[in-house]
Amino acid sequence: MSDGTAAMGRRNRKRVHVRCRRCGRNSFHVRKGYCAACGFGRSEKLRSYSWVNKKKSSV
Repeated sequence: MSDGTAAMGRRNRKRVHVRCRRCGRNSFHVRKGYCAACGFGRSEKLRSYSWVNKKKSSV
């Protein structure tokens, strides 16, 4: 009787994002292998869009 909702609540304890080596933010997706903030692991260039205004890190 206990294999329903109570067991499903234990499924989201894994670390999805870890600290990025390039920008230092906690947005490097472990399974995908690239950073959501700066694009490290996917492209050589820094991820930037015209609709976002981020402070550039000096790392």
